[in-house]
Amino acid sequence: MWGRQREASMMYKRTSSRDRSSTFDVEETTALVQNGTEVENTNPSWKLSFPHVLVATLSSFLFGYHLGVVNEPLESISLDLGFNGNTLAEGLVVSMCLGGAFIGSTLSGWIADGVGRRRAFQLCALPMIIGASISATTRNLIGMLLGRFVVGTGMGLGPTVAALYVTESPHWLYKKGRTAEAEAEFEKLLGGSHVKSSLAELSKLDRGDDGDIVKFEELLYGRHFRVVFIGSTLFALQQLSGINAIFYFSSSVFKSAGLSSGLANVFVGIANLLGSVVAMVLMDKLGRKALLQWSFFSMAVSMAIQVAASSSYIPGSASLYLSVGGMLMFVLTFALGAGPVPSLLLPEIFPSRIRAKAMAVCMSVHWVINFFVGLLFLRLLEQLGPQLLYSIFGTFCLMAVAFVKRNVVETKGKSLQEIEIALLPQE
Repeated sequence: MWGRQREASMMYKRTSSRDRSSTFDVEETTALVQNGTEVENTNPSWKLSFPHVLVATLSSFLFGYHLGVVNEPLESISLDLGFNGNTLAEGLVVSMCLGGAFIGSTLSGWIADGVGRRRAFQLCALPMIIGASISATTRNLIGMLLGRFVVGTGMGLGPTVAALYVTESPHWLYKKGRTAEAEAEFEKLLGGSHVKSSLAELSKLDRGDDGDIVKFEELLYGRHFRVVFIGSTLFALQQLSGINAIFYFSSSVFKSAGLSSGLANVFVGIANLLGSVVAMVLMDKLGRKALLQWSFFSMAVSMAIQVAASSSYIPGSASLYLSVGGMLMFVLTFALGAGPVPSLLLPEIFPSRIRAKAMAVCMSVHWVINFFVGLLFLRLLEQLGPQLLYSIFGTFCLMAVAFVKRNVVETKGKSLQEIEIALLPQE
């Protein structure tokens, strides 16, 4: 998570001092020196951007809260609203917010480009407040579904806007011609010694742009198709791994194993937090691609443990330990790479001109797959059984390993220009 949030200074973090100095024209560098400003070759202090990043993490908190809030009380909700035992209705309560999230994420890029990152970031809280109020006061299934759908629109808008907010707010101001405001924001985020060089970098990045209008067809059929395909497939495989089936229904799974659902949720949360902390440390050391590969591979191993646990050949106590251990290992290894890396990687591989709208397309794919996983998991678990279902999830994890190895480029230590040359066909 922190690796993604440090994108506030990504144009420095991904470029060595030698690369940065080569990106400026001789005239630009001379002008900076003549104006009494030295070209700063050190990275800006993270302390300056930390308060802004901390605010952006509220989106992730609300995102996770509304996704998992029905996990524990789902059984009570089904009893109160009269659909207990109907697995399809239970799946709808879980996944209806994901349908709303699809709508929100589809519009997020256009909203962020239209009203700005900060204002869009503020707007995403409104449907969450309204939807939560509807869900809290309803007395029937329809009202619950409506409330969850409204909450979902804010959930879909939030992650995309938050990612753009911590990487490109000054850039958005610059593209809108509000250079003085962009300069002021750079000074807040990076410090006064980095302002001039930041604006010079933005100037160079924007020279090849044809304007701000990006047509939808350009993302699907034009020269940017490959990067959009990579981003969309990463998010699809992330969801097809079965991770959110674990988050949504871990209480049900642990209850069937004879364990307290409250205790189960605590262990799942600890595993997720621990993996995220380790990922924060390893992200810039091992690189994005290596973390993704090892994360998906370890998740496949975890699913194999789950399959073994559901086998009739394993005695009861051993089956219990394998089931719980496999699930916690799955969550831990997901948080090490497959969870945080795609959201960090995508803003790095998308050119600035298409970044907001390309992120919206990829997040829409994420929510569609997420919706169907949440809707159908309990029903498939009943009809297919845990062995076959977990085998399917494990197969998708292995497919993700192969896809990452073949298609994903390492972005650690590379400049924006180097990434663009590696991924985009040259015109």
